[in-house]
Amino acid sequence: MAKVTGLGGVFYVAADPAATRQWYEDVLGLRGDYGPQLAWSEETHAAPYSLISHFKDDEYIRPGKGGFMINLRVDDCDAMVEQLKAKGVEIVGQVDEGYGKFAWLLDPNGVKIELWEQGEAPDEA
Repeated sequence: MAKVTGLGGVFYVAADPAATRQWYEDVLGLRGDYGPQLAWSEETHAAPYSLISHFKDDEYIRPGKGGFMINLRVDDCDAMVEQLKAKGVEIVGQVDEGYGKFAWLLDPNGVKIELWEQGEAPDEA
């Protein structure tokens, strides 16, 4: 039986795709032939899945626009936040929930990006 094997990407419309790709490279260090590209995780402590989560309203997505958010795993959320601030990037929120540290920023199109450093391993999904 055929099955879904993983998240292949996030696709959305941007007013200036080239400038958006450049922002992702300059700010987050993500580059690739077809846009910002992530290698499969080599983390040994990581949750062994990607999550597709649904919300009744856009409260968690705000102040982002478009009704969706991109979650990126990071190895050191605090250090990443400091790197971003040094580049002049506004951090719109930050929290440590025990099971993970989170920080949020907006890309040039108003898309909310959630940075996540996993804390304690989550229970099996």
